[in-house]
Amino acid sequence: MTEETNGATAPGADEGQQALKMQILAQFVRDMSFENMVAQKGLTSADVQPEMQVQVSLDAKKRQAENQYEVICKFKVTSNNKATNTALYLLELEYGGIFHIEGVPADQLHPFLLIECPRQLFPFVRRIVSDVTRDGGFPPFNLEMVDFVQLYRAELARRAEVQAASGEVAN
Repeated sequence: MTEETNGATAPGADEGQQALKMQILAQFVRDMSFENMVAQKGLTSADVQPEMQVQVSLDAKKRQAENQYEVICKFKVTSNNKATNTALYLLELEYGGIFHIEGVPADQLHPFLLIECPRQLFPFVRRIVSDVTRDGGFPPFNLEMVDFVQLYRAELARRAEVQAASGEVAN
């Protein structure tokens, strides 16, 4: 599947500025695990009140080919029985995409890779999570939309905090 912006220059852009070009060259499941504790322990589904917890992390790296980047979205979905706090299932998914990107200024590339690229991959991640939980014998779990901008900002704040703490220790 390929997505590409049109070749037009963005409104307000300088004539000499290169137009944004983004193509999804490939998408893939790098790793996936689904552990169904209900089936493993022989439990019945009676009195089950699932409580869901979702953790998301992102990773991006430059590939050897010019203007190509690999972006990995990592999702960890945990379902516990609210009444007994016992685990129902655990789904871990690493879903990746290879992107060809041109026309993004160097100072904006990092946020572009960790915000816009995961946005393009998210519908496919949502579908996989839904299908796997359904096929595992549970109601399909439809991930709510992830705010990748907020996730990016939170990671920057966390890194700044760690850096400040390490600077205080060094003094």
